[in-house]
Amino acid sequence: MKKMTTIHYEESKTISAEELAAVFRKSGIRRPVEDLPRLQKMIDQADITITAWEGGTLVGIARAITDFSYCCYLSDLAVDRDYQKKGIGKELVRRVHEQLGDDISLLLLASPIAMEYYPKIGFQKIENGYIIPRK
Repeated sequence: MKKMTTIHYEESKTISAEELAAVFRKSGIRRPVEDLPRLQKMIDQADITITAWEGGTLVGIARAITDFSYCCYLSDLAVDRDYQKKGIGKELVRRVHEQLGDDISLLLLASPIAMEYYPKIGFQKIENGYIIPRK
């Protein structure tokens, strides 16, 4: 495990597809990390992007899609494995929720390996969902 210096958070810092791919790889989240044009689109089309940095290195990201009125989908929450269990993911979610306010529901789809994590940071499990999966 890496010794951490100060983590700082950014709410409007531009990131590259390469930086996003690197944090996805280091976090263990499954995303199309080899498809940099697709990752760039994911960055460009997000309504909220909050990042966590150690110095000049991206170590965490929360990326969300929202109407800023009723609901928000947290499409990515990824933290480099060397920085996990330090409260970074929780702080990223807190900052997303802070931008949204209390009148907006925050939703997500959890990977099987993260099912135990989300209740610990304030999410309630729901059973009434459906999906048309990507091909």
